[in-house]
Amino acid sequence: MAYQHLGNQQNRNYGVANPGYVPATAAAGPAMFAPPAAAGAAAATAAGPSAPPASMFDSMPGYEGTVAGGGGFLPPPMPAYPVPAPEPGPEQPHWNIPSITEDTARAAFILYASSKCCYSTSPAKDGVITNMEAFNTYRYRLETFTETRSTEWSHEPYKGQTVDAYAQPPPGPWDVPAKTPSFFLEDKQVIKVPYTSSMKTCHACVGMGRKPCKDCAGAGNKVCWVCNGSGFRSGDDRCHQCNGRGRDNCSHCGGQGAKQCEVCQGKQQLLVYIKLTVKWINNCDNYVVEQLSGLQVTNLSTVSGKEMFRDSQYMVYPVMGFPDPAVVNASQRLVSEHQGKFSQTSRVLQQRHTIELIPVTKVTYMWKANSNIYFVYGNEFKVNADNYPATCCCTVM
Repeated sequence: MAYQHLGNQQNRNYGVANPGYVPATAAAGPAMFAPPAAAGAAAATAAGPSAPPASMFDSMPGYEGTVAGGGGFLPPPMPAYPVPAPEPGPEQPHWNIPSITEDTARAAFILYASSKCCYSTSPAKDGVITNMEAFNTYRYRLETFTETRSTEWSHEPYKGQTVDAYAQPPPGPWDVPAKTPSFFLEDKQVIKVPYTSSMKTCHACVGMGRKPCKDCAGAGNKVCWVCNGSGFRSGDDRCHQCNGRGRDNCSHCGGQGAKQCEVCQGKQQLLVYIKLTVKWINNCDNYVVEQLSGLQVTNLSTVSGKEMFRDSQYMVYPVMGFPDPAVVNASQRLVSEHQGKFSQTSRVLQQRHTIELIPVTKVTYMWKANSNIYFVYGNEFKVNADNYPATCCCTVM
Protein backbone atom coordinates (compact mmCIF):
# COMPACT_ATOMS: atom_id res chain seq x y z
CA MET A 1 0.00 0.00 0.00
CA ALA A 2 1.37 3.36 -1.03
CA TYR A 3 1.80 6.06 1.59
CA GLN A 4 -0.12 9.26 1.07
CA HIS A 5 2.20 12.23 1.10
CA LEU A 6 1.11 15.16 3.18
CA GLY A 7 2.49 17.63 0.70
CA ASN A 8 -0.51 16.85 -1.53
CA GLN A 9 -3.01 17.80 1.17
CA GLN A 10 -4.43 21.26 0.74
CA ASN A 11 -4.12 23.83 3.54
CA ARG A 12 -1.98 21.57 5.67
CA ASN A 13 1.45 22.24 7.10
CA TYR A 14 2.38 19.17 9.16
CA GLY A 15 5.90 18.24 10.15
CA VAL A 16 7.21 21.78 10.54
CA ALA A 17 6.86 24.54 13.14
CA ASN A 18 3.25 25.58 12.63
CA PRO A 19 2.51 29.26 13.42
CA GLY A 20 -1.15 28.42 13.98
CA TYR A 21 -0.51 25.52 16.30
CA VAL A 22 -2.33 25.90 19.62
CA PRO A 23 -0.60 24.41 22.71
CA ALA A 24 -2.40 22.22 25.18
CA THR A 25 -2.93 25.05 27.66
CA ALA A 26 -4.23 27.80 25.47
CA ALA A 27 -5.02 30.12 28.37
CA ALA A 28 -1.34 30.55 29.05
CA GLY A 29 -0.76 32.08 25.63
CA PRO A 30 0.74 30.78 22.39
CA ALA A 31 3.98 28.86 22.39
CA MET A 32 7.17 30.54 21.24
CA PHE A 33 7.60 29.23 17.71
CA ALA A 34 10.67 29.52 15.54
CA PRO A 35 12.52 27.31 13.05
CA PRO A 36 14.71 24.81 14.95
CA ALA A 37 18.07 26.46 14.22
CA ALA A 38 16.85 29.96 14.98
CA ALA A 39 15.01 28.71 18.04
CA GLY A 40 18.20 27.15 19.38
CA ALA A 41 20.11 30.37 18.95
CA ALA A 42 17.30 32.38 20.50
CA ALA A 43 17.15 30.02 23.45
CA ALA A 44 20.88 30.34 24.03
CA THR A 45 20.65 34.12 23.86
CA ALA A 46 17.58 34.40 26.08
CA ALA A 47 18.92 31.91 28.61
CA GLY A 48 21.08 34.62 30.11
CA PRO A 49 24.50 34.26 31.68
CA SER A 50 25.10 31.28 33.94
CA ALA A 51 26.78 33.43 36.61
CA PRO A 52 25.73 36.88 37.80
CA PRO A 53 27.78 39.75 36.34
CA ALA A 54 30.12 41.69 38.62
CA SER A 55 28.08 44.85 38.02
CA MET A 56 25.20 43.20 39.83
CA PHE A 57 26.96 43.58 43.18
CA ASP A 58 27.18 46.90 44.99
CA SER A 59 30.33 48.22 46.61
CA MET A 60 29.88 47.88 50.36
CA PRO A 61 32.27 49.61 52.77
CA GLY A 62 34.41 47.02 54.49
CA TYR A 63 33.52 44.35 51.92
CA GLU A 64 35.21 45.69 48.80
CA GLY A 65 37.01 42.41 48.10
CA THR A 66 33.93 40.21 48.42
CA VAL A 67 33.11 38.24 45.26
CA ALA A 68 30.53 35.69 44.23
CA GLY A 69 31.66 32.21 45.26
CA GLY A 70 33.74 33.41 48.21
CA GLY A 71 37.20 34.88 48.46
CA GLY A 72 38.88 32.89 51.23
CA PHE A 73 38.98 33.31 54.98
CA LEU A 74 39.14 36.73 56.57
CA PRO A 75 41.98 37.43 59.01
CA PRO A 76 40.70 38.18 62.52
CA PRO A 77 41.15 41.68 63.94
CA MET A 78 43.74 42.46 66.59
CA PRO A 79 42.37 41.71 70.08
CA ALA A 80 40.97 44.78 71.85
CA TYR A 81 42.46 43.66 75.15
CA PRO A 82 45.75 41.97 76.09
CA VAL A 83 45.82 38.26 75.40
CA PRO A 84 46.25 36.28 78.63
CA ALA A 85 49.62 34.58 78.87
CA PRO A 86 49.52 30.79 79.04
CA GLU A 87 50.03 29.30 82.45
CA PRO A 88 51.94 26.12 83.32
CA GLY A 89 49.71 23.08 83.40
CA PRO A 90 48.61 21.23 86.53
CA GLU A 91 51.05 19.14 88.53
CA GLN A 92 51.71 15.90 86.76
CA PRO A 93 50.95 12.62 88.51
CA HIS A 94 53.15 9.59 89.01
CA TRP A 95 53.48 7.92 85.62
CA ASN A 96 53.02 4.18 85.73
CA ILE A 97 51.01 1.56 83.92
CA PRO A 98 49.24 -1.39 85.52
CA SER A 99 49.98 -4.86 84.18
CA ILE A 100 47.08 -7.02 83.06
CA THR A 101 46.67 -10.48 84.54
CA GLU A 102 47.09 -13.74 82.67
CA ASP A 103 43.35 -14.44 83.00
CA THR A 104 42.54 -11.06 81.39
CA ALA A 105 44.98 -11.73 78.53
CA ARG A 106 43.51 -15.20 77.90
CA ALA A 107 39.90 -13.98 78.04
CA ALA A 108 40.66 -11.22 75.52
CA PHE A 109 42.37 -13.77 73.23
CA ILE A 110 39.42 -16.18 73.37
CA LEU A 111 36.99 -13.35 72.59
CA TYR A 112 39.17 -12.32 69.63
CA ALA A 113 39.31 -15.86 68.19
CA SER A 114 35.57 -16.34 68.66
CA SER A 115 34.84 -13.20 66.63
CA LYS A 116 36.62 -14.67 63.57
CA CYS A 117 34.49 -17.02 61.50
CA CYS A 118 37.44 -19.13 60.31
CA TYR A 119 39.50 -19.15 63.50
CA SER A 120 39.62 -22.12 65.82
CA THR A 121 39.53 -21.16 69.50
CA SER A 122 41.86 -24.03 70.48
CA PRO A 123 45.08 -21.93 70.49
CA ALA A 124 43.40 -19.28 72.61
CA LYS A 125 41.94 -21.79 75.09
CA ASP A 126 44.69 -24.43 75.22
CA GLY A 127 47.81 -22.40 74.48
CA VAL A 128 50.27 -22.10 77.38
CA ILE A 129 51.28 -18.54 78.17
CA THR A 130 55.04 -18.44 78.77
CA ASN A 131 55.70 -14.71 79.01
CA MET A 132 53.87 -11.39 79.37
CA GLU A 133 55.71 -8.11 78.80
CA ALA A 134 54.10 -4.71 79.45
CA PHE A 135 55.02 -1.53 77.55
CA ASN A 136 54.43 2.13 78.39
CA THR A 137 52.92 3.84 75.35
CA TYR A 138 51.99 7.53 75.50
CA ARG A 139 49.70 9.50 73.22
CA TYR A 140 49.88 13.28 73.27
CA ARG A 141 46.94 15.16 71.75
CA LEU A 142 46.66 18.91 71.08
CA GLU A 143 43.33 20.50 70.14
CA THR A 144 42.93 24.09 68.97
CA PHE A 145 39.34 25.30 68.72
CA THR A 146 39.07 28.08 66.13
CA GLU A 147 36.49 30.33 64.52
CA THR A 148 36.81 31.24 60.84
CA ARG A 149 34.76 33.73 58.85
CA SER A 150 34.36 34.11 55.09
CA THR A 151 32.07 36.26 52.95
CA GLU A 152 30.60 36.00 49.47
CA TRP A 153 27.88 37.66 47.44
CA SER A 154 24.73 35.60 47.28
CA HIS A 155 21.18 35.95 45.99
CA GLU A 156 17.72 34.46 46.38
CA PRO A 157 14.30 35.05 44.77
CA TYR A 158 12.80 38.33 45.92
CA LYS A 159 9.62 37.64 47.87
CA GLY A 160 9.19 40.89 49.74
CA GLN A 161 12.24 40.62 52.00
CA THR A 162 13.68 43.75 53.59
CA VAL A 163 15.91 45.84 51.33
CA ASP A 164 18.33 47.71 53.58
CA ALA A 165 21.45 48.42 51.49
CA TYR A 166 22.99 51.83 52.27
CA ALA A 167 20.50 52.49 55.07
CA GLN A 168 23.62 52.62 57.23
CA PRO A 169 27.15 51.19 57.00
CA PRO A 170 27.15 47.41 57.44
CA PRO A 171 28.97 45.90 60.44
CA GLY A 172 32.40 44.43 59.79
CA PRO A 173 32.60 40.68 59.17
CA TRP A 174 34.02 40.07 62.65
CA ASP A 175 31.46 42.41 64.25
CA VAL A 176 28.40 40.45 63.13
CA PRO A 177 27.12 38.55 66.19
CA ALA A 178 27.11 34.76 66.02
CA LYS A 179 26.19 32.11 68.58
CA THR A 180 29.38 30.32 69.59
CA PRO A 181 28.91 26.61 70.41
CA SER A 182 30.51 24.86 73.36
CA PHE A 183 34.28 24.63 73.11
CA PHE A 184 35.67 21.84 70.90
CA LEU A 185 32.27 21.13 69.30
CA GLU A 186 32.30 21.89 65.58
CA ASP A 187 29.47 23.91 64.09
CA LYS A 188 28.57 26.19 61.19
CA GLN A 189 26.34 29.25 60.87
CA VAL A 190 25.34 31.20 57.75
CA ILE A 191 24.32 34.82 58.36
CA LYS A 192 22.94 37.50 56.04
CA VAL A 193 25.07 40.59 56.71
CA PRO A 194 22.80 43.48 57.76
CA TYR A 195 22.51 46.53 55.48
CA THR A 196 23.84 44.76 52.37
CA SER A 197 20.54 43.59 50.79
CA SER A 198 19.35 45.14 47.53
CA MET A 199 16.85 44.17 44.84
CA LYS A 200 18.15 43.41 41.33
CA THR A 201 16.70 42.17 38.05
CA CYS A 202 17.31 38.45 37.63
CA HIS A 203 20.36 37.96 35.41
CA ALA A 204 19.37 34.45 34.33
CA CYS A 205 16.03 35.34 32.68
CA VAL A 206 16.67 39.07 32.20
CA GLY A 207 13.66 39.85 34.38
CA MET A 208 11.20 37.75 32.35
CA GLY A 209 10.55 35.15 35.04
CA ARG A 210 10.64 32.44 32.38
CA LYS A 211 13.31 30.92 30.16
CA PRO A 212 13.00 29.18 26.79
CA CYS A 213 12.61 25.43 27.15
CA LYS A 214 15.88 23.71 26.23
CA ASP A 215 14.19 20.48 25.26
CA CYS A 216 12.11 21.98 22.43
CA ALA A 217 14.30 25.05 21.84
CA GLY A 218 11.37 27.31 22.75
CA ALA A 219 9.04 25.95 20.07
CA GLY A 220 6.57 24.35 22.49
CA ASN A 221 6.31 21.25 20.34
CA LYS A 222 8.49 18.56 18.81
CA VAL A 223 8.28 16.14 15.91
CA CYS A 224 6.00 13.26 16.86
CA TRP A 225 8.09 10.27 17.83
CA VAL A 226 5.44 7.79 16.59
CA CYS A 227 4.89 8.99 13.03
CA ASN A 228 8.16 10.92 12.73
CA GLY A 229 6.27 14.04 11.66
CA SER A 230 4.20 12.50 8.85
CA GLY A 231 0.87 12.58 10.69
CA PHE A 232 0.08 9.05 9.55
CA ARG A 233 1.23 5.69 10.77
CA SER A 234 0.52 3.77 7.52
CA GLY A 235 -1.49 4.76 4.51
CA ASP A 236 -4.56 6.68 5.57
CA ASP A 237 -4.26 5.56 9.20
CA ARG A 238 -4.01 8.85 11.11
CA CYS A 239 -1.47 8.93 13.93
CA HIS A 240 -3.29 8.82 17.27
CA GLN A 241 -0.30 10.15 19.20
CA CYS A 242 -0.37 13.59 17.55
CA ASN A 243 -3.90 13.45 16.04
CA GLY A 244 -2.38 13.76 12.59
CA ARG A 245 -0.57 17.03 13.28
CA GLY A 246 2.91 15.53 12.99
CA ARG A 247 4.05 17.33 16.14
CA ASP A 248 3.50 16.80 19.86
CA ASN A 249 3.36 19.24 22.72
CA CYS A 250 6.69 19.31 24.54
CA SER A 251 6.31 17.29 27.74
CA HIS A 252 8.98 19.33 29.56
CA CYS A 253 7.26 22.70 29.22
CA GLY A 254 3.67 21.56 28.66
CA GLY A 255 3.63 23.11 25.19
CA GLN A 256 4.40 26.60 26.46
CA GLY A 257 7.86 26.86 24.93
CA ALA A 258 9.18 28.29 28.18
CA LYS A 259 9.71 27.18 31.75
CA GLN A 260 9.84 29.05 35.02
CA CYS A 261 13.26 30.52 35.73
CA GLU A 262 14.96 28.38 38.37
CA VAL A 263 17.11 31.24 39.67
CA CYS A 264 14.34 33.70 40.55
CA GLN A 265 11.55 31.07 40.66
CA GLY A 266 9.46 33.26 38.35
CA LYS A 267 9.69 36.34 40.60
CA GLN A 268 11.74 38.30 38.01
CA GLN A 269 13.70 40.02 40.81
CA LEU A 270 16.48 38.83 43.12
CA LEU A 271 17.48 39.87 46.61
CA VAL A 272 21.25 40.30 46.45
CA TYR A 273 23.20 40.35 49.72
CA ILE A 274 26.51 39.45 51.36
CA LYS A 275 26.52 36.05 53.02
CA LEU A 276 28.76 35.48 56.02
CA THR A 277 29.78 31.91 56.80
CA VAL A 278 31.07 31.25 60.31
CA LYS A 279 32.74 27.90 61.05
CA TRP A 280 33.93 26.56 64.36
CA ILE A 281 36.57 23.90 63.82
CA ASN A 282 38.38 21.65 66.29
CA ASN A 283 41.87 21.22 64.85
CA CYS A 284 43.44 18.12 66.37
CA ASP A 285 46.92 16.59 66.15
CA ASN A 286 48.17 13.42 67.82
CA TYR A 287 51.61 12.12 68.60
CA VAL A 288 52.17 8.53 69.73
CA VAL A 289 55.53 7.58 71.19
CA GLU A 290 57.11 4.81 69.18
CA GLN A 291 57.19 1.72 71.40
CA LEU A 292 59.36 -1.34 70.90
CA SER A 293 56.72 -4.02 71.42
CA GLY A 294 56.34 -4.74 67.71
CA LEU A 295 52.70 -3.56 67.56
CA GLN A 296 52.02 -1.11 64.75
CA VAL A 297 51.24 2.42 65.97
CA THR A 298 48.21 2.61 63.63
CA ASN A 299 46.44 0.00 65.77
CA LEU A 300 46.41 2.40 68.71
CA SER A 301 44.21 4.94 66.90
CA THR A 302 41.15 2.75 67.55
CA VAL A 303 41.57 2.45 71.33
CA SER A 304 41.59 4.72 74.35
CA GLY A 305 44.00 4.91 77.23
CA LYS A 306 44.09 6.15 80.77
CA GLU A 307 44.12 9.95 80.78
CA MET A 308 47.05 11.05 82.93
CA PHE A 309 47.17 14.75 82.08
CA ARG A 310 44.73 17.40 80.86
CA ASP A 311 45.02 21.16 80.55
CA SER A 312 42.65 23.59 78.81
CA GLN A 313 43.29 27.32 78.41
CA TYR A 314 42.92 30.09 75.87
CA MET A 315 46.52 29.24 74.88
CA VAL A 316 48.18 26.24 76.50
CA TYR A 317 51.78 26.05 77.70
CA PRO A 318 53.91 23.16 76.36
CA VAL A 319 54.19 20.14 78.63
CA MET A 320 57.21 20.24 80.95
CA GLY A 321 58.75 17.67 83.28
CA PHE A 322 57.32 14.63 81.53
CA PRO A 323 59.54 11.53 81.96
CA ASP A 324 59.59 10.74 78.22
CA PRO A 325 61.46 13.51 76.34
CA ALA A 326 59.73 12.54 73.08
CA VAL A 327 56.40 13.75 74.52
CA VAL A 328 57.98 17.01 75.70
CA ASN A 329 59.46 17.67 72.27
CA ALA A 330 56.19 16.81 70.51
CA SER A 331 54.27 19.17 72.79
CA GLN A 332 56.65 22.06 72.14
CA ARG A 333 56.55 21.46 68.37
CA LEU A 334 52.77 21.11 68.05
CA VAL A 335 51.95 24.07 70.31
CA SER A 336 54.26 26.28 68.24
CA GLU A 337 52.84 24.97 64.95
CA HIS A 338 49.20 25.51 65.99
CA GLN A 339 49.82 29.05 67.19
CA GLY A 340 51.55 29.96 63.94
CA LYS A 341 49.13 28.14 61.63
CA PHE A 342 45.71 29.09 62.99
CA SER A 343 46.22 32.61 64.32
CA GLN A 344 46.69 34.00 60.79
CA THR A 345 43.35 32.97 59.26
CA SER A 346 41.14 32.29 62.27
CA ARG A 347 40.40 33.34 65.81
CA VAL A 348 41.70 30.92 68.44
CA LEU A 349 39.03 30.44 71.11
CA GLN A 350 40.51 27.68 73.26
CA GLN A 351 43.25 25.06 73.35
CA ARG A 352 43.40 21.73 75.15
CA HIS A 353 46.07 19.07 75.39
CA THR A 354 46.05 15.65 77.00
CA ILE A 355 48.39 12.73 77.62
CA GLU A 356 47.03 9.19 77.65
CA LEU A 357 48.81 6.14 78.94
CA ILE A 358 47.89 3.28 76.62
CA PRO A 359 48.55 -0.22 77.97
CA VAL A 360 50.19 -2.62 75.54
CA THR A 361 51.01 -6.17 76.60
CA LYS A 362 53.00 -8.58 74.46
CA VAL A 363 51.95 -12.16 75.23
CA THR A 364 54.08 -15.16 74.25
CA TYR A 365 52.41 -18.59 74.29
CA MET A 366 53.13 -22.18 73.22
CA TRP A 367 50.73 -24.21 71.15
CA LYS A 368 51.62 -27.55 69.49
CA ALA A 369 55.27 -27.07 70.40
CA ASN A 370 55.42 -23.76 68.53
CA SER A 371 55.94 -20.35 70.07
CA ASN A 372 53.53 -17.59 69.04
CA ILE A 373 52.72 -14.04 70.16
CA TYR A 374 49.76 -11.70 70.33
CA PHE A 375 49.14 -8.22 71.69
CA VAL A 376 46.51 -6.94 74.10
CA TYR A 377 46.18 -3.16 74.04
CA GLY A 378 44.01 -0.24 75.09
CA ASN A 379 41.37 0.10 77.76
CA GLU A 380 39.15 -2.03 75.51
CA PHE A 381 41.62 -4.99 75.66
CA LYS A 382 41.72 -5.30 71.88
CA VAL A 383 43.85 -8.10 70.45
CA ASN A 384 46.19 -8.20 67.48
CA ALA A 385 47.40 -11.62 66.31
CA ASP A 386 48.68 -11.42 62.75
CA ASN A 387 50.02 -15.00 62.69
CA TYR A 388 47.23 -16.89 64.36
CA PRO A 389 48.16 -20.59 64.08
CA ALA A 390 44.66 -22.02 63.37
CA THR A 391 42.80 -19.94 60.82
CA CYS A 392 40.53 -22.66 59.40
CA CYS A 393 37.76 -24.45 61.27
CA CYS A 394 38.44 -27.72 59.45
CA THR A 395 42.08 -27.88 60.61
CA VAL A 396 42.84 -31.14 62.42
CA MET A 397 43.69 -30.29 66.01
